Amino acid sequence: MGSSAKTAAGPATGRKKISGAAKGYLILFLLVFAAWAVFKIITPHNFGSPANLLSYFQSGLLAATGAIGFYFVMVMGMFDFSIGANIVLSAIVGCVLANRFGMGYAGLIIGALVTGTIVGFCNGFFYTKLRIPSMIVTTGLALIYESLANYVAGGTEQTLASNMRWFGSMAGSIVLAAIAFVVAFILLKYTKLGTYTYAIGSNEYVAKNMGINCDKYKLIAFMVSGAFFGAEAVLSISYGSSMVAVTGMSSMSRNFVPTMGCFFGLAFKKYGIPLQAIIIGEFFVNIIFYGFIALGAPTAIQDVITGLALLVIITLTTKARKGEIVK
Repeated sequence: MGSSAKTAAGPATGRKKISGAAKGYLILFLLVFAAWAVFKIITPHNFGSPANLLSYFQSGLLAATGAIGFYFVMVMGMFDFSIGANIVLSAIVGCVLANRFGMGYAGLIIGALVTGTIVGFCNGFFYTKLRIPSMIVTTGLALIYESLANYVAGGTEQTLASNMRWFGSMAGSIVLAAIAFVVAFILLKYTKLGTYTYAIGSNEYVAKNMGINCDKYKLIAFMVSGAFFGAEAVLSISYGSSMVAVTGMSSMSRNFVPTMGCFFGLAFKKYGIPLQAIIIGEFFVNIIFYGFIALGAPTAIQDVITGLALLVIITLTTKARKGEIVK
């Protein structure tokens, strides 16, 4: 009797563990397939070919590389409006070091990653010290980063040398994105930062009572996020070949896509695949984006439909538990 009960309970537990991630992947792939199928039926000749899908995936990798770092910040309940400014500044610093100072790929990579990390440090430092909402802090700092980018660029467009654009190719972008994913996965699953990230995000008051230095790990989360946006900056300038410094918060247009991917990570966290969901989610977002381009739809319509699609996805995949505060 006892052994049969254990036997019955064993497979059930195993099935439950397997079904969580499997269900998450199934939902994600169904979303991707549904989006592809709809646009392929409507505009079959200029959308959704294997070559097109590869291009959509490569474009999605750019934003996913930054978004998997931003996930550490968002899980803790914080936000960052300086994403675009960080990417622009990091890309320009890396490009200047690579071209003007002749440092090549070392200058491009180290310059972008270090700049991104410093930006993240400034965000975390002022957020934890000033004790005001992260959105307000990072919005103010974004104006400073934009001005710095304009100063470093000398008011001119910075173009990466043609022999320095390997990370703009499919092979290069996949290599850098894969490295970023592995690093983020290890940090999230096997380090104190990952454990404390979820603890602080779940209940900061309880985390403090457990002895966790919340301000310290919030600062580290911003630094990690900044470093990953530095990696995205390398991919962005390599893929687009140049970067223009902007002012007046114009860089905020770059905030949207990484944030969209991060929402997928938050929504699919309960399935245990947040980072994987970010990558697939960015692919899904790009399918919708290029689908509307194939249709010739106005940009305003694209944004409205994409925003509505995001709301539907988050609603269907996120269910607040009884008594839980939605914030």
